[in-house]
Amino acid sequence: MTHFRRVVAAVLRRNGRILIAQRNRGHRFENLWEFPGGKVEPAETPAEALERELKEELGIVTRAGGFLCSSRHDYGDFAVELLAYEADYVSGEIVLTDHQQVKWVKPRELAGYDFPEADRPIVRKLAEGE
Repeated sequence: MTHFRRVVAAVLRRNGRILIAQRNRGHRFENLWEFPGGKVEPAETPAEALERELKEELGIVTRAGGFLCSSRHDYGDFAVELLAYEADYVSGEIVLTDHQQVKWVKPRELAGYDFPEADRPIVRKLAEGE
């Protein structure tokens, strides 16, 4: 039986656009785009993980909002269950540590970016919702 690692992803919105981030070169999924987030640690809720990861990866304070959707994907050497949540920006300036760049894009533009397999159902859901 495949063990799925729980990972959270933030859907941060501003002025009708959604924040996406491009992975650094030399890392798994280099150059691919993603919704910022990361692994849920033991004894941590998905909301706590989301807020912690956005602070660590982007240097911003956020507040996790409602659950949006989830997806599962087995990459062969590991498998993820990706939990997407709405998130509200609270404070801070974005600082790139795990990413080359970030962009604010309209939901219908998301399909023009290359995302890892686990993120693609979220892309479809957001594009449909516009």
